[in-house]
This record gives sequence, C-alpha cells and structure tokens, in this order.
Amino acid sequence: MLEQLKEACGVFGAQDFKNRSVFPYLYWGLRGQNHRGHQSHGFLTYDGTFHSHKGLDLVPKIRKEEIQEWLKKLPGPVGLGHVRYTTSGGTDYQSLVKSTQPIIEKYGDQKIAIAFNGNIVNTPEIIKEIREEYPNFRFNYDAELISRKLLRLGKKGNLASSVKRCMKEIEGAFSVAGMTEKGELFAFKDPRGIRPLCCGCSRDRKTCVVSSETVGLDINDFQLDFEINPGELVTASKDGFNREQLVNGEKRALCAFEFAYFARPDSKLGDKYVYEVREEFGRNFAWEYPETTSKVDIIISMPETGNDSAFGFHELTRIRWERASRRHRYVAERAFILLPEERYSTIDRKINIVDHKLVGKNVAVVDDSIVRGDTTKVVVKKLREMGAKKVYLFITFPRIIGPCFYGVDMSTYRELIGSRYDPEEIAEIVGADAVNYQSVEGLVKATGLSKDELCLGCITGKYPTPMAQRLAEEMKERFENGYKEKGRIYETAIN
Repeated sequence: MLEQLKEACGVFGAQDFKNRSVFPYLYWGLRGQNHRGHQSHGFLTYDGTFHSHKGLDLVPKIRKEEIQEWLKKLPGPVGLGHVRYTTSGGTDYQSLVKSTQPIIEKYGDQKIAIAFNGNIVNTPEIIKEIREEYPNFRFNYDAELISRKLLRLGKKGNLASSVKRCMKEIEGAFSVAGMTEKGELFAFKDPRGIRPLCCGCSRDRKTCVVSSETVGLDINDFQLDFEINPGELVTASKDGFNREQLVNGEKRALCAFEFAYFARPDSKLGDKYVYEVREEFGRNFAWEYPETTSKVDIIISMPETGNDSAFGFHELTRIRWERASRRHRYVAERAFILLPEERYSTIDRKINIVDHKLVGKNVAVVDDSIVRGDTTKVVVKKLREMGAKKVYLFITFPRIIGPCFYGVDMSTYRELIGSRYDPEEIAEIVGADAVNYQSVEGLVKATGLSKDELCLGCITGKYPTPMAQRLAEEMKERFENGYKEKGRIYETAIN
C-alpha cells in the first residue's frame, strides 16, 4: 500500500536474570520491528535507576565505535523499547517529542514505566476520572492514561488487581509491556487481544522478552514460547514467564489488517506465518474473479506487501508474475508526512516500474489495500502512460467502509473512499478497468482463524467493543447528513 497509513506501534521488553545488559536485545528487537513505527523510537533501562533515550524517526544505526557509549548510557538487566506512529494526541514536533515512549509515570512515591501498542476508545471517560483527582490534567497520549490508571489503582492493591481493573474499565486495543519501580518486567493484553504481543526466551532460558511480533525474537535468536492471550498478564521470572488469566469470556478479535499490511511476512500470527496467509490471499483472487483473471496477461505487485499475494496468484493461475515493480530501498520518505503537492512526486520516486514489460498488456496489479485512493490513482495513471492496455487492481484487504478505533490512523468516514463508493465507482475514480477486492470470507479462511476471532470492524461495520460500535453508527449517520468530521472520532465525539 503506497498510501502509508500510520500503523500500530511496536513494543519490546527484556529482562536478564544473569544481570547482563539488555540494551542489545532492545536495540535489535526494535530494529526488527521498525516497520511498525517511523515517527519516533525510545529505549528505557533499569539498574536501580531508570535510564532513557528517545528520538524521532527510525531507530538509528549504531557504529562500532559507539557501542560502548550506548551501553554506558543505557545500563541494566531489564528494559523496554518502543517504535511509534501517532494515532492519538498531537502530531506537531513538540507533541511528537513529548509523547515518545516508553514513558515513566509517578504517583506519590510509586513509579511505573510502559510501552504501549493500540488505542483507547473511551478516552473522554478516563480523562474525566483522572481529573477528579488531578483537575489540571491535560491529555497528551493514550499511554499516560494507562500508566496513570495503573498507578491510581496500584495504591489499593497489587499489580494483578490494577491490570485487571484496567482491562475491565478501559475500552480499546492495548498490548502493553511495562516495568515496575523495582525493575520487574510485565506485559498484558486487552480482553479481546486486538494487537499482537508474544513472549520468548533465550536458549539458556536466562533472558525473557516480550515483543509485538515474533521477528523481534528471531532477530535476537530467541525461541517463541507463546502469544499472550487476551486478558492475560505475564511477569518475567528466573524460571520463565508466570501467566495469569485475569479476564475471561470476551471474544478474541485480532486485527485482520495485521495479516494484510502491518505485520512482517516472516512473523507468525496464530499458527501461520504471515507470508503464508498472504499467498493464500493471492490464490483467492483466482477463485473469486475467474472472468477477470482469464483476461490477465501479466501480474505485477506493489512492493513489498503485495509480493506474497502476487506469488500465490501466479502459483495458482500460472500467469507470469513479472517482478517489474521495485521499491527504492533508501527512499524512506513517507507520503503521509508531505504536503499534498509533494505527495505524487515522492510516490513516483519510491517505486520503480520497468515500463517495456507492460506495453500492450492486460496487467493485474496486486496491492494490499485502498484507503483514500489518491495514490492508487497515481499508480494507475503511471501504468497507462507506460503502455498498459488494461489495468485490473486486485486488493487483498476487503473494501474499507468504516474508521478504525484501535490503532490505525483512518478515523473518519470522509477520508475513506470505500465508505462513499462501491468497487465499480472506485475503479472509475482511480482510472482502473476493475477493482477486485478479496472477499471477507476469503480473508477469514486464509488466516486460519474464525470470523469471531478477528476484528473486522473497518470492513464490516461490526466492531468488537460497544462504544466503538456506537460511535461508528452515530458518526456515520452524521456524515451521511452532511456533518463535516473534524478529526479522530474517538477524540472529538460527543458522549
């Protein structure tokens, strides 16, 4: 997807029970997950005192001569790391700097540190609760709401009871890695497990880590032990992880977009690697659109999230997959951070397409999603100019018809082309001969999970949490009646 949504963030935490420095694990764990957040990065370690480093942009490369300086700056056998995109709070420079995670919150003589992935839906309700005790509290970002709530509850009980209350009282997606004031590593998920979070250990079983994706373990040569269950709290110990199921009975609702776009293809979600699921997406195209498929001369893909699906499409149909589209690896600018007049030229520079392969051909273009449609229009126009006879878009993620409340920055109906137009109309708008979306049923089957185990709110209009459902319905009615949305629904909605 060339439109580059602001993604769910990535977290990593580590504790070593031989008192070795965990910074190298944190560093590589974040480097392996930098695709989940380019706006900011942060490290926090503990050796009796908290030590922090935060910065904007990608996790930096560390030169050999700098290693000792970093180890000295971030000592300790326990720590957290975080990469972030903004889906709550401000996006100006000062707000981005202030909201970079991990964060430390204080309550009296208590402290807690967390790195958070997800998004809170009932933000106004929690802010109101906090302001009853802190009248001057000013909301900046979701992570501080979780940490403050943990501390306020913590004065009345232990960590488990505080986390359980958070699970009961906070609506939304939250996969959290944290440290107590004593340097103890813990992690937990919301009761529906909307965002991924897994646990693993070093081969000598003396280092325990938590990671948003399994690639964070792989890059450190750690073994995957388990995916944290929805509503589960885990704490690291010298004997491995202690697991405590705090909340039961809620339906699991893993974000389906993780399979199509967010997660790295070599990460594992459930019982399958993501690339295996994406290959199945491509095979589904042949089954679902046989008439259009019969007209296709060559397949190309939008790198890199379209590549695995293109392979699956090619594998089943035997239509040549012409790998004529390539991403410029070192053009790192993201379309969403540019002024509108700059967007198109940047997209044009990021992807190179070998033109002579397309002349006079009916081209199937495999991509993961269409959100706003503006950049898709640019790609189709470019293919036409290169001599493509017909352009058929095959989109692995079904048509997005509603906003996301759980950590993807597509929060208004106005910005979603799929909320206003059907596939035939979208094809006309972007200049394609056809837009072929994978069906919801095909997506679900490919993941290996049941429909009840996935969050499909943005493509079905049925959300896994009640306030999100209510807000979506209210805002859709207002939008259809001419209401001009002013920003993220969960930050501007009237309760």
